[in-house]
Amino acid sequence: MRLQLLPQPLAISRLAASAPIPPWASGSILSITRTESELSIVSEASAVPGGVQSVAGWRALRVEGVLDFSTTGVLASLAQPLAAAGVSIFAISTYDTDYILVRETDISRAIEALSSAGHFTATASPAVR
Repeated sequence: MRLQLLPQPLAISRLAASAPIPPWASGSILSITRTESELSIVSEASAVPGGVQSVAGWRALRVEGVLDFSTTGVLASLAQPLAAAGVSIFAISTYDTDYILVRETDISRAIEALSSAGHFTATASPAVR
């Protein structure tokens, strides 16, 4: 499986379940999930204003290509080697593909674990290696 490390640092934010989607929720990477208990927003870290409950310092690895809905085990094949390496993840799935977010401090270890598991990782930013 080919993965690409996206260049922008991300943040995961939490707002009240009833909160409107804020105007700062924008950017080239944006995921919004509302449940009965919260509104979670994954966005570029630079977009999140002060005072918002947020954890910055995440990086995204994108599975390249379009995944068919009948494809099974994609996230498991990525999560298992990362778990074995002690790397925590935050997963996002879209209509076309999957993203694995890892802490920026763990990105080198994550790339090493995924490469060792047979996943080829192309970095969007060579300085990360």
